[in-house]
Formats: sequence, structure tokens, C-alpha cells
Amino acid sequence: MTERLEQQIAFLNEADKLKHILRGTTLCDASRAENSAEHSWHLTLYALVLADQAGAHVDISRVIKMLILHDLVEIDAGDNPIFGSYDADAMEKAEQIAADRIFGLLPNDLRDDLRATWEEFEAAQSPDAKFAKSLDRFQPPMQNLQSGGGSWTDYNVSEEMVAARVGSKIAIGAPGLWAFAREKIATFFSTQAKD
Repeated sequence: MTERLEQQIAFLNEADKLKHILRGTTLCDASRAENSAEHSWHLTLYALVLADQAGAHVDISRVIKMLILHDLVEIDAGDNPIFGSYDADAMEKAEQIAADRIFGLLPNDLRDDLRATWEEFEAAQSPDAKFAKSLDRFQPPMQNLQSGGGSWTDYNVSEEMVAARVGSKIAIGAPGLWAFAREKIATFFSTQAKD
């Protein structure tokens, strides 16, 4: 019992490091960069509030589980902003190594369960994972819109780039959210073009 609890606490202490990983996206008020722990928490709230946008066979409790776990690998692998430049193969390899180490801190039953949940999210094939991925791609544009451009300004992003890099990922699991976002994004970029 003591050894199991030691492993569980070691994992939880390690997860605290996610608070130090800064993302490319700013907070809604544009006061500072969001950290990955804040992003994960915010996504779980998105899942609760936007559950009515999920498909009929989506289990929101599983979506929340995926979202709270999905970025833990960034403790070792760091954040790779969607509009930044990075080597996708190297990133995937780094994330797998991080997953081995971080989930490996847990007792075997928890390690296997949480790692499988993380892998399911990454594969984005199940209805739960598709919706979770959609939310992960939907939240940053909502924050960029609220903050006056946020990372879009930092990375010199166009409306077409937003549609290409996040649109299909949102639409596959939450078409209604993409329709909503697409309209807001178009309005934002047309306003920017006039300035």
C-alpha cells in the first residue's frame, strides 16, 4: 500500500511541472502566455460546458479524462505551437519517450490505463477522442479571438492557415463548433484587413 501511494504521489508531483510549460496561446485578456496546466484545465471545462456539441456516442467523462492527461508529455517534450515550425516526427518520438517516463511513475494498473487513454487521444479515432481533439483545437482560436489576435499575430497567421491547420480537426469531432468558429474567424480577419 505504501509503495503504491508513493508512486501515485510521485506522479502527481511530476504533473505539477506542467504549470511551467508555456504555450504559444495567450490568456483571453492577452496579459501573458497560458501554461499547459491551465490549458488542460480549461479544456475540461470546455468539455463540460460544450457537451451538447458532442456526438451521440461520446462519453464526456472519458473526454475529460483525455483532456486532463493529453499534454502531460509536454513536461519533457515541451509545447509545439500549431503555427510554429517543428519537426513532427521528432516531436512524436519525444512525446512517446516522455509518456514512457511520466506514466511509468505510476503503479502498473494506473500506468496502463492512463497511458492507453493518452494513446487513444493521440490516435483520435474513437468518438470520444475525436471530440476531445476538436476541443483541443477549438479553444486556442477562441482565446485568440478574445485577446485581439494572440498567437495569430505572433506567428503572422492568415485566415486560410487557421482553416487548414485547425478547421478540419475541429469539424471532424464537433462540426457545429467549427461552423461557429469559422464565422468568427472570418469576421476577425476581414476586420484586420481593413485596418
